[in-house]
Amino acid sequence: MICSETAHVETDECGAPEFFSNGSKLLTARSEAGKLTPDSIREVALKRQDIHYPKPRVVTITQATEVGSVYRPEELKAISATCKELGLNLHMDGARFSNACAFLGCTPAELTWKAGVDVLCFGGTKNGMAVGEAILFFNRELAEDFDYRCKQAGQLASKMRFLSAPWVGLLEDGAWQRHAIHANRCAQLLSELVGDVPGVELMFPVEANGVFLQMSEPALEALRNKGWRFYTFIGSGGARFMCSWDTEEARVRELAADIRAVMGA
Repeated sequence: MICSETAHVETDECGAPEFFSNGSKLLTARSEAGKLTPDSIREVALKRQDIHYPKPRVVTITQATEVGSVYRPEELKAISATCKELGLNLHMDGARFSNACAFLGCTPAELTWKAGVDVLCFGGTKNGMAVGEAILFFNRELAEDFDYRCKQAGQLASKMRFLSAPWVGLLEDGAWQRHAIHANRCAQLLSELVGDVPGVELMFPVEANGVFLQMSEPALEALRNKGWRFYTFIGSGGARFMCSWDTEEARVRELAADIRAVMGA
């Protein structure tokens, strides 16, 4: 499986993809702001053709990416064309798929099957649901025996209807869009409120619901002392701030005020 070096399946799943795929290897490709490109995919897929090197079968991309960037439809189509050329299936990790749709103003179809995506994992838990993701197979052949795999992996709940029913509410009245739009707006607000602070740098464009800030370690520690909790897995001085469907604008302003305070702005 080819993925970016920042892909969630590579960095944050404790080896689960390898475990559930009977030891399939993840092959990391270089990315640009978290996004794979046709060239980076081709580079890994064609690196070697002998029996000593893993034979890629799948490319997985994350929409929106782990650093908050969003693939445009034309980028997805170019990646899909490369996958077809190389005989690879295209999987989309859509934990924050709703946020990508909201940012681009695109329909789900425009960012999936119309762009050549074979399989989508449509995220629910990061968009207001208590539990559950939806797997959509646009290439139906890939769904063969998927129900058996779910059962073997412990993913068949005895009351599956209680996991499925919330999707009806999320999709039928547009809650999935409203939640994503709200989260994205909160992230944009945070970036606007701290974008002019000396010593604070936006590490990536804010396109979805994540804000990545480069700050000094003492400043980050001062924020922690004020009660804020955030991940710093993106490197020294880098902090990730995520906004969600239930983030309050007042809290965003409080965080921005504390950032300005610890930076002396």
